[in-house]
Amino acid sequence: MGAIHLVRHGQASFGAADYDKLSDLGREQARLVGAELARRQVRVDHAWCGSLSRQRATAELALAECAPGVTAKEDPRWNEYADADVVGTHGGGRPQDAADPRGFQRTLEAALAAWTAAGEHSGAAETWPVFRGRVEAAAADVAGALGKGEQAVVFTSGGVIATLCGLLLGAPETHLVTLSRVAVNAGISKLATGRSGLTLVSFNEHGHFDGPVADHATYR
Repeated sequence: MGAIHLVRHGQASFGAADYDKLSDLGREQARLVGAELARRQVRVDHAWCGSLSRQRATAELALAECAPGVTAKEDPRWNEYADADVVGTHGGGRPQDAADPRGFQRTLEAALAAWTAAGEHSGAAETWPVFRGRVEAAAADVAGALGKGEQAVVFTSGGVIATLCGLLLGAPETHLVTLSRVAVNAGISKLATGRSGLTLVSFNEHGHFDGPVADHATYR
């Protein structure tokens, strides 16, 4: 069987003018997850990332640790949903607020629930069915590109990972919120590929942030 390792990007710059940029901690998280993949002796036969800056930077830093010389192929289908669009349409347009991250999280989760419930009737630029469809198609293409026993690493975002894992658990609309809520920056989720399709093996592994680097585990 082959394997797809889904890596959430490192911590971005929440509340800053440019959110789509790794923080200093996010850069260190990216290096640590790369070192963890190397420790596990993951053979990186293929690598992909979205086109967002935080995803590309995470890929570059992590691959330098676990697969020097490998460059991630960009595919915008691995990009996160546009939270400003979703919150603007379904959550009153509340901006990211570094002074009240929990308040923003509550607004975002309510907006995501309304977004999924609205389906194709949402006024958002990208509806939930379109987002879900492009994520599912991206995963299918990665799985189809793997030869027998090959492995891929994909650097993406929490909502994308929650959607894929939710699909494999049979309830993507429910799990978009519940899994996103606990997704750790630079965490690893693993999918197995085989004749029966994709299978969820693990979600949100982050043991590489245990012990002396426990303070490196962040959710936003």
